[in-house]
Amino acid sequence: MKPLLFITAAALIAGACNKLTENPSSVIVSSQFYKTPADAVAAVNAVYSTLNSDPAGDFVIYGRNLNLLTGNGSDDQVFSPSNTNPDVRALGTATYVASNDRVKKNWQQHYYGISRANVAIDQISKMTIDTTLRNRLVREAKFIRALLYFNIVRFWGDAPLVLHDPTSVDADKAKIARSPKDSVYAQIVSDLTDATHLPASYGGADLGRATSGAAHALLAKVYVTRQWWQQAQNELLLVLTAGTYSGATGTYGYALYDNYLDAFQKPTKNGKEHVFSVQFESNLGAKNSTQSLSSTNFSSFNPAVYPGDIPADHLYELFDSTDTRRAVTFFTTLYNAATGQTVNFGAPRFAKFIDYSLSPLTNQAQSGINFPVIRYADLLLLYAEVQNELSGGPTPDAYKAINRVRNRAHVPDLTAGLGQQAFREAVFLERRKEFIQEGMRWFDLVRRGGTVLVDALHALPAKSAASAKDTLFPIPQAEIDLNPALTQNKGWEQ
Repeated sequence: MKPLLFITAAALIAGACNKLTENPSSVIVSSQFYKTPADAVAAVNAVYSTLNSDPAGDFVIYGRNLNLLTGNGSDDQVFSPSNTNPDVRALGTATYVASNDRVKKNWQQHYYGISRANVAIDQISKMTIDTTLRNRLVREAKFIRALLYFNIVRFWGDAPLVLHDPTSVDADKAKIARSPKDSVYAQIVSDLTDATHLPASYGGADLGRATSGAAHALLAKVYVTRQWWQQAQNELLLVLTAGTYSGATGTYGYALYDNYLDAFQKPTKNGKEHVFSVQFESNLGAKNSTQSLSSTNFSSFNPAVYPGDIPADHLYELFDSTDTRRAVTFFTTLYNAATGQTVNFGAPRFAKFIDYSLSPLTNQAQSGINFPVIRYADLLLLYAEVQNELSGGPTPDAYKAINRVRNRAHVPDLTAGLGQQAFREAVFLERRKEFIQEGMRWFDLVRRGGTVLVDALHALPAKSAASAKDTLFPIPQAEIDLNPALTQNKGWEQ
């Protein structure tokens, strides 16, 4: 999806002389652009593109930047010995500050995507095009806006709630204070509720767009984060396949792949396990954004050349030898077709997003592996968690859901008779193994409470500097300098 450039009419007029009455021919303003159905589709494609591209050519949200906070900021990964970026290294040691460039970049990218969504929602809503298409496109933009705000409110708590693009070039009017997180969550729920009226599926070139199933699934994740267990169960039962669990009515056809590897392969992308994924494609040159989770994890057959990020100590050892997820998530050896030799890399490195269809294999900047924002395995483990919380202990359906995930990995069923706390711990351990590098670990630790996150980080010597303040990231200092209406999170004040 190619990004579009939007320039407001107000910005153009501000620099114009009084005698100029012609419409500029070298730029497109919103009043000129939103005319045809193709324009509306292109505008929403531009909203999607903020998930997998960056106008400055930086790491993209779902290609690495999100993972620098959720991975390096958690107990799952650290910076590699060769990484000299001080901001990345600080995330890996829990010594980052409010001026950290990666924290600032995540903030800016998320609000950039929200800005594009706001423009699309406002402008497409006014277009005189086919009603069905218009409503669908607005709801797709609302889904993306909700996803971005869901990340924001979990990373930073209270946050500016911007729902319309500025209609004035007055800089003071753009200085918006933080809204309470409850208000942000209310908007997320509102956007996703509207998005539940999206189509159930797409075909052809539209594969990968947000669906009603994705909206219900993301709502469930929001409700679990808020610990609104009953609302979460209601949403999950709408997407869990009918007949698999008591009360499940889903007709979307979601299911686990028999082989865990298929969740991260090109031939099976956008398949039955993928509820919503950010799209990447191989060998499209400038049309493809760099999937840096591939290129920074493997760029050479030389074991002395380290990738950008590496697994934290003992992460590899969490897996039983029979657990098939281990060989998909990590590699210690790789076959080099050019030399006919198998190269031993020694310590484990991340493998989940390597595109094995590329030749040479080291050309991972052109990886075509999608980033799975929501997989069916996530819904199964959320359902197991919700059942345990609602019933004060694990139900038969809770065991069935978690064991479905374990069985696919060739891991024995969870022991029956666990109490609520023991089952809760088992679910979170299963989530950790299942979703490494999928942008979930830091969020999972935080939603369990500050003590859990701090204790998890303290278990790694490199992250002993972690404290309660690390349950939220700092508001980027550069944003506060530009907008004094912003306040800083507790513990991050200068």
